[in-house]
Order: sequence, then C-alpha cells, then structure tokens
Amino acid sequence: MLKKREAAEKICVITGATSGVGRAAAFQFSTYNTKLILLSRNKTKGSAIVSAIRERTGEEKADFIQADISNLEDVTGAVRHIKEEYKRIDILINNAGARFNAFLKSAQGIELTFATNHLGHFLLTQRLLDLLALSPDGRIINVSSSAHCGYTANFDYIGEQGVYDRKAAYGRSKLANLLFTYELARRLAGSNILVNAVHPGIVATGFARNNGLVSWAKHCLYHFVRGELIMPVKAAKTIIYLALSDDVKGVTGKYFFDKKQIKSSDVSYDINAAQTLWDLSMKLCGSENINCEEFPGKPQKHFEL
Repeated sequence: MLKKREAAEKICVITGATSGVGRAAAFQFSTYNTKLILLSRNKTKGSAIVSAIRERTGEEKADFIQADISNLEDVTGAVRHIKEEYKRIDILINNAGARFNAFLKSAQGIELTFATNHLGHFLLTQRLLDLLALSPDGRIINVSSSAHCGYTANFDYIGEQGVYDRKAAYGRSKLANLLFTYELARRLAGSNILVNAVHPGIVATGFARNNGLVSWAKHCLYHFVRGELIMPVKAAKTIIYLALSDDVKGVTGKYFFDKKQIKSSDVSYDINAAQTLWDLSMKLCGSENINCEEFPGKPQKHFEL
C-alpha cells in the first residue's frame, strides 16, 4: 500500500479525463498548483496523458486510475484506490459522458447512458464526500448540457428497453445531472463543499464516436453549420473557473455557461423530482445514507445525506 500523500496543492479528481473536455481540463489544471487523479476506462490513453503532463510540467502531477464510470464495481474500486493514497480531495469534476444509438445495459443491468452520465458519478461523489469534507474549500462540478431542456424527470426507461429514444435518454441523463447538483447542494448547505453544474457548450470532441463515424460526423457538421461548435480548450475554461476561482466562493447549487450563471429548465428545479431521483439512485447503487461526522462549517455535527 502506498503512503498517504501530504501535499499543499489542491487535489483534483476528473472523470473522462483522456479525451475532449476532460483532457483539456486536465492539461489546464496541470499549469496550476494541483495534483490530478484521472479516471478513464482506457488504460493506454490514461498512461499517455499522464506522461504528456509529466513532460510538459517536469513534475509528477497526475495519477491514472482505470475505471469504467458506468460500472459501479469499477467506481467502488477507484474510490478504494483513492482513499489508500490520499488524505483529502479538494475538487471533483464529474465529466465523463456518452450517448448510445441503441439500448445497451451497464454491468449492473442499467441503461448505459443513464449509468454512465449519472449513476456512476452519483456513487463516486457519495463515496468521496468524506475526503472532500477534509478540504478547506471542497468543490464539486457536474458537467451537464443544454440538451436537458424539454425533457421530464421520467427515468422509467433505465431498466427495460421498451421504446428507446437516444436523444431523450441523453437529455434525461443530463437533466439528472442538474437534479443531482441542486439536491446535493441543498443537503450540503452550510458545509465547506460547493456543488455546481456547467454546460460546456457544443464541443468538437469524439463524443458520439462510439456510435460510428457517420453518426459522429453528422453530430459535428450539424452544430458547425449552426455556428455552435467550440474547441475543448475553451469549453474547459468554465470548469477551471468553478474549481479554482475566488469569484465563486460561497456559490453553490447553480448552473454555469461561459463563466456566467444561467437558468436551467423549470423541471430541473423540481425538489420532488430531485428527491425521487436521489432515492432511485441510492437504491440502484445499493447504498445507505451516509452520516458524515464533521463537515467544516456545517452547523450540525452529524447530518444525513
């Protein structure tokens, strides 16, 4: 077992860190006083980005953990690895995301878009809250999307195929990101942990490449023609801002685009829907509520998530 690391820099966990916005954010973070823990299912790409960051900075600034965020067993293993090596976490960026053309299931039998975009991050966040509580300025950033607009908080599709709509499945998973963000912020109110969500924009990445080259090309061309396509480096800037800037100290439970607070859909603010999603997520993860003994600044010594 490796020794716990004692470091003054901020320790940052990023999921989906080997491509797109996550990769761009990792390189930008490496220029600050940060230690990076990068999660991805692709070991080859993970090793490559760690080496690239080392070459650019001349420092051991990044660790890689192989984990498929859709697989709850992988998430649990990643958490175990992090807790063996680190005394605290300062920043958690739930970035990994995917969309699938067909109805597919995760290792636990959950519709794969929902499992990847929401459920794995729900479990990861829950299991790392105790380390975030030990940071003087803990921050959680959930990467959502404007694609959540127009969808209801109906997650019945996650267990059975039925009539599968890939756009709706993706949009609802991004709505889940927001419902989770706002509910977690309410539950952590008064603590040292801030929770916010971000719409990174329509980014020129390999997103949807898993569905084939034609599907990916159509996605990129559609948004390019509309003048909406931006590069990952620009998209990552708001994530860096929310993670490190003093401008957002004390700001929690908000939704950002281009470093500005914006309004999400009316449904995303539905407290009953958020509670229902929370309960469903707890059940699917096989989790019990966590009682955290000490969250700095929290009025109560014990509180239930």
